[in-house]
Amino acid sequence: MVRVGFGTDSHRFEEKEEKPLVLGAVKISDTGGLAANSDGDVILHAVFNAVSQACGGESLGYYADPLCRKGITDSVEYLKIALDMVERTGFRIGNIGVMVEAKRPRFSQADIGRMKTAIAGLLSISVGDVGITFTSGEGLTSFGRGEGILAQSIVTLIRREA
Repeated sequence: MVRVGFGTDSHRFEEKEEKPLVLGAVKISDTGGLAANSDGDVILHAVFNAVSQACGGESLGYYADPLCRKGITDSVEYLKIALDMVERTGFRIGNIGVMVEAKRPRFSQADIGRMKTAIAGLLSISVGDVGITFTSGEGLTSFGRGEGILAQSIVTLIRREA
């Protein structure tokens, strides 16, 4: 049996430039982060939402808001909640796809490789089972105009062998 989940998340850029930009569990830069109570990792947030949806769970805020109030702002910690859902429902992650819309920053192949490796490690899947693509949005949306970053994710869950 296979389940599919779709997730999305977006944040605008932080007005204060001191916050680091973290995407896919990788620090991309020391400045230019996203406004959020957490680290603002829209990629992991979208992945969380996709995994949670496939398991019949709630959106990220339901789980993360109480953790933020306790000072837990690392999106990797939030993702662990979704991975527990996968375990409890008797599934495993098959593959994951992420689509990012952002005018800025420009991502190098090395950045993308680091994100894929980090996500694969967190999800206990191979790097080849993680797809990440980017679009500039051609300036048609606020993300395409450089005001923030949007991430969308799709995940397949596969029933574990008994």
